[in-house]
Amino acid sequence: MDTLTGFVGHIVYQNPENGYTVLDLVCGEEEVTCVGLFHGVGEGESLSMDGEYATHPSYGRQFRMETFQVKPPEDEVSMERYLGSGAVKGVGAALASRIVRKFRENTFRVIEEDPERLAEVKGISKNKAMDIAAQVAGKQEMRQAMIFLQQYGISQSLGAKIYQAYGQRLYGILKENPYRLAEDIQGVGFKMADEIASRIGICADSDFRIRSGILYALMQSAQDGHTCLPTKLLEQKAAELLGIVPEDMEKYYMDLAIDKKIIVKETEGGQFIYAAHYYYMEANTAAMLKRLDISYEAPEDGISRRMAEIEEATGMALDALQAEAVRQAASNGLTVITGGPGTGKTTTINTIIRYFEMEGLDIFLAAPTGRAAKRMSETTGFEARTIHRMLEVNGGPEGDGRFERNEDNPLEADVIIIDEMSMVDISLMYHLLRAVLPGTRLVLVGDVNQLPSVGPGSVLRDMIDSGRFHVVRLTKVFRQAAQSDIIVNAHKINRGEPVALDNQSMDFFFLKRFEADVIIRVVIQLIHQKLPKFVDATPFDIQVLTPMRKGLLGVERLNGILQQYLNPPAPDKQEQEFRDTVFREGDKVMQIKNNYQLEWEIRSRYGIAVEKGMGIFNGDMGIIRTINPYGETLAVEFDEGRMVEYSFKQLEELELAYAITIHKSQGSEYPAVVIPLLTGPKMLMNRNLLYTAVTRAKKCVTLVGDDRTFQGMVANVSEQKRYTGLGYFIKT
Repeated sequence: MDTLTGFVGHIVYQNPENGYTVLDLVCGEEEVTCVGLFHGVGEGESLSMDGEYATHPSYGRQFRMETFQVKPPEDEVSMERYLGSGAVKGVGAALASRIVRKFRENTFRVIEEDPERLAEVKGISKNKAMDIAAQVAGKQEMRQAMIFLQQYGISQSLGAKIYQAYGQRLYGILKENPYRLAEDIQGVGFKMADEIASRIGICADSDFRIRSGILYALMQSAQDGHTCLPTKLLEQKAAELLGIVPEDMEKYYMDLAIDKKIIVKETEGGQFIYAAHYYYMEANTAAMLKRLDISYEAPEDGISRRMAEIEEATGMALDALQAEAVRQAASNGLTVITGGPGTGKTTTINTIIRYFEMEGLDIFLAAPTGRAAKRMSETTGFEARTIHRMLEVNGGPEGDGRFERNEDNPLEADVIIIDEMSMVDISLMYHLLRAVLPGTRLVLVGDVNQLPSVGPGSVLRDMIDSGRFHVVRLTKVFRQAAQSDIIVNAHKINRGEPVALDNQSMDFFFLKRFEADVIIRVVIQLIHQKLPKFVDATPFDIQVLTPMRKGLLGVERLNGILQQYLNPPAPDKQEQEFRDTVFREGDKVMQIKNNYQLEWEIRSRYGIAVEKGMGIFNGDMGIIRTINPYGETLAVEFDEGRMVEYSFKQLEELELAYAITIHKSQGSEYPAVVIPLLTGPKMLMNRNLLYTAVTRAKKCVTLVGDDRTFQGMVANVSEQKRYTGLGYFIKT
């Protein structure tokens, strides 16, 4: 570890969001380029910093700062340099010189203790004198706060967030109840707050700690898809998290309920506890669904005549269930259509569209993801958008998703058809329904046997299981679809029937291998050599789907290996390391969280923006086009040509996507998928997961691994239960 001391001669680059800075530090006769998180540092300030020298491939020798301290100006030259650097607004070099000439070595004592005296200097009024003092004091307060927070292991970037949220109140908050940080500050979870509390000396059985632990356990369960938990299960999770068994849990539930953090609900199935916002979201969603579920006068002979005209015009012949789906959509405000691959969902949607078009109604089509919306457009010939774009998402002042379309500004459509409904979580469903007026027909289409949504809730299944709405199940596999072993085997898997793994198929293959490294070699060979010609696609179009993130065949290991073969290092490719991942120009990446504030633009071939919008969402995939190490930015092109610029700080929102989990593949379709299978947890390796993976392929499925694992997954009907309340609220 090296130490540097000097003053900031020039700030080359500074990111105001995360504090990442490139600056020139003047150390005697030498200028050193330093990089790191320098929050609140300006030109002219004296610094002492610890770090290490490193050589950047583009910018040469740099000093990478790890910790730093701002040294107060100690001599008149330093004082004048600091005041005239621009660090204090309204004070330039000439005015700084006059101030220091007037007060000499007492300059900063006057500013801090007797600021009115600054008005003795020509060009400074009493108001300006107080403003100068306030600016200097504010910078000192922030630095003192950062030093205070660092003693509790809080990084500078997180410390800046805390200071911006609390200001000088942070000292009292941390000493009284540091668990507030977990609720108020994005990036601070219970475990970090708990560690801070431990250093401060707060007891393990503190009421603050137990309440925060209960709330954190409840919120963490949302990551597993739950919107609520049975009381006993929540107590178990909270006890594991806290390391103690809290006494009198009812007291803590009551405290949290009084603070409107949770809702305790008694049902026939027992007592459930909700995070308050999920409770109201599910209750209101159920109420809105019921309001939409109205009947229309649609004479049977009129519907039949319209369908006959459509069949004659298009050459499509509907079976009885498809015809029933059209009748239900024509007669009801809310219709649910579900069915597996090859059962004619697309034909049914097309007929419904043409029926309502002949009736002169305005129709909107949407799907949860860009890929699903694009496929819907291709199969219907009508424009389809993502649900977010249809609702006109914007970032909102706090970075949360805000939708311009709501009950005050509803969607101007007579019919709205949503595809891939299994992917829609409770939050998106709630916001969609807020923008749909009663009297608008809503047709929801999806495969209820797919994995549930990545986000919390089980909307499609809860609606179907409630028995309250008009549901049509498409079950017939049509002749053309029956010629595909992908579709035939998907239905066999879903029914738990044996699947032949004899490789006599033209689109469904199983290559038996029993060692992880051998499986990986086969996967690479398939992507690199065999499949691109077979399915007429590029290696980047072929998707590896794996059940797990961790392990020998998990996403994290596979991506590192596949990157080396599909996009190896090259002199003309910039790259950037972030944590344990190297991002390289040309890499295939995925957004792993919803970010409503990310701006995107679609550019013409001349680089001119022709369309702009906001929001990139969990599961969106793209290609890294450029990396700018000097500007600390990385540009990704997503579906539909949407270009997004990320700061290096935001790289935590991206991960390599040569291999993705089966859960993340929902709603997507690829020319070919490769599925490595070896071992895994029984609760994960189930029929539902295998069915979803197989149905992602359009032209070819290749499984590589242990056939016993495959057969075990077909036989395993256990799924992780999701605790949700939508079905209860629909029925009550």
